[in-house]
Amino acid sequence: MRLAKREKYSLIVGCCLIAAFFAIQFLVGPFFEERNRLQKGIRVKEASLQEIIELAQEYKSLQAGSHRIKRLLAAREKGFTLFTFLERAASDAGIKDHIKYMKPSVIRGTGPAAESIVEMKLERITLNQLVGYLHRIELPDKAIAVKRISIKENTRDKGYLEAVLQAVTYR
Repeated sequence: MRLAKREKYSLIVGCCLIAAFFAIQFLVGPFFEERNRLQKGIRVKEASLQEIIELAQEYKSLQAGSHRIKRLLAAREKGFTLFTFLERAASDAGIKDHIKYMKPSVIRGTGPAAESIVEMKLERITLNQLVGYLHRIELPDKAIAVKRISIKENTRDKGYLEAVLQAVTYR
């Protein structure tokens, strides 16, 4: 069977188109798909690396804070207790007679330190007395903080407050 020049040309072009289709479908297409998959994987790994870097910085910051707290705790006088400290501060602030109760407790954490907490209720105190007392007890350089405070107006005596607060430190 003899083909005319034009038919040969059409057949060659058709074969080339089919070959190009198969080349694109089975060689070029998978290459680009794999490249896109790898680029996506690289972006995911870069995001993970960035998160690891941020976590490392946070860890270093927390570790520095931990060392600072350990130094503060080591610098305390021997036999320091939060309960005694709060009682002495109340006496200095002139509100010792306004303490209704003081409840000490210790919370063990997962690390080597334990939280020492004292919950106390103050009755019939003025705002100035409360502020003065808080100023005396919240001492970052001694690692003592007020964890929670609830203040309400005394219903019987106008101008006076009732406060329940939790002071916390580490031991």
